[in-house]
Amino acid sequence: MDIRFPHLGIEIAHLGRSITIGGFSIAYYGMIIALGMILGFLMASWQAKRTGQNQELYLDLAVWDIIFAIIGARIYYVVFSWDYYAKHPGEILNTRGGGLAIYGGVIAGVITTLIFAKIRKQSFLCLVDTACAGLLVGQIIGRWGNFFNREAFGSYTDGLFAMQIPKDAVAPANITHAVNQHLVTIGGMQYIQVHPTFLYESVWNLLVLVIILVATPHKKYNGQLFLLYLAGYGLGRFWIEGLRTDQLMLFESGIAVSQLLSGVLFLFAVGMLIFKAKQTQAKQTQ
Repeated sequence: MDIRFPHLGIEIAHLGRSITIGGFSIAYYGMIIALGMILGFLMASWQAKRTGQNQELYLDLAVWDIIFAIIGARIYYVVFSWDYYAKHPGEILNTRGGGLAIYGGVIAGVITTLIFAKIRKQSFLCLVDTACAGLLVGQIIGRWGNFFNREAFGSYTDGLFAMQIPKDAVAPANITHAVNQHLVTIGGMQYIQVHPTFLYESVWNLLVLVIILVATPHKKYNGQLFLLYLAGYGLGRFWIEGLRTDQLMLFESGIAVSQLLSGVLFLFAVGMLIFKAKQTQAKQTQ
């Protein structure tokens, strides 16, 4: 149950997927997701305080967003993995081993925030500007749940950050032909050697978070920070998704649905940022 980063000289031995307390098994995946939600809320609350908003409003929003984001993340995953769940309907509600798609959570969270804004008579764009920093924190931390689950990795690589995982610890469906052709045998055990795409996305999101935090005092209009989030996350996810071996496909099209969505969101966000920048400049010159 070890994980190795041979070119970095890192070996983590006996890394399990859960801990047992009082005879009850608690998955690291669930604990990390929960930690991401808590720290994400604290970040959004800090952003609210920093921009002179009511922090309690974001506590109310977080409760609803978290509930429906989890539901949305699971629905998204199940819908685009329907070939499996149609044959195993009893597994639809079983999230202990993973199976939460971030995009589903983001979509559900945005819809929930829109409804919340209408009910509470708040600016939706102001809410998502503040909440997106918290969302990024949740994504940065949450991706490490994939690390413990030995999932969300890429194809074979011999690059600096190459990660080795025992073949028997990985779902066979996620091992491609290219990965199988480059198995490494260590101490009589076969390892796959792959891109740690969860790590790439976590670091990428950290960079996007820094950009948003730096841009916050200079915000020109409501929605600007959220557009920066969509552009930054969309660009990174488009690249990283192309490396993964466990892509959710758009039914039988052969198109990776999250990569397609990432490209669309990036183009939309960049287009809107350019349009709003020109609009703002035109107003200043009048």
